[in-house]
Amino acid sequence: TFHPHPDFRSAALWYNSLRYNRICNEQTYDIQQIGGHRLKIIIEEKASREDEDTIIVRCASLNESILKLLQKLKAGDELITCTQNGTIARIRPDDVYYFESVDNKTFLYTEKEVYEIRQKLYEIENSYAGLDFFRCSKSIIVNLSKIRFLSPVLGSRLEATLFNDENIMISRQYVAALKVLLNI
Repeated sequence: TFHPHPDFRSAALWYNSLRYNRICNEQTYDIQQIGGHRLKIIIEEKASREDEDTIIVRCASLNESILKLLQKLKAGDELITCTQNGTIARIRPDDVYYFESVDNKTFLYTEKEVYEIRQKLYEIENSYAGLDFFRCSKSIIVNLSKIRFLSPVLGSRLEATLFNDENIMISRQYVAALKVLLNI
């Protein structure tokens, strides 16, 4: 059984805390980034609201961890438009547990609700590349940050138990890529 390391979601947790906590003057944070890279973050509150908000990334090389963080910042407050019983809804990508394709329709699953979306799985995969979404079978893309634990299953597959207690199978052709991604 695999339990994600607490640092696995450190970039996402840091980003979410920025959105809700007011940072005054200048503060420096040292966080452990995915893959063991250290990341120092300096936040300065600007003197004038007229100045444009600026993010400067200073790094030796643009590694996967930094690219993932930049993708999260770029996605920002982007919402996914979907429908449920004829009603249009807008869902944050962070609230999505997984996407599933059934009978040429694509569904978005949150903790307790199911919505239909117009995009195909390959479009979703391209739109959210660099975020926590992972293609785990021909018909499912799962949000890795919603996985509570992974268990091996007969046939070289894995079963992912999500935080809402749903179970999703990870097909054997995707298991190796997932293990590399999670460093297991």
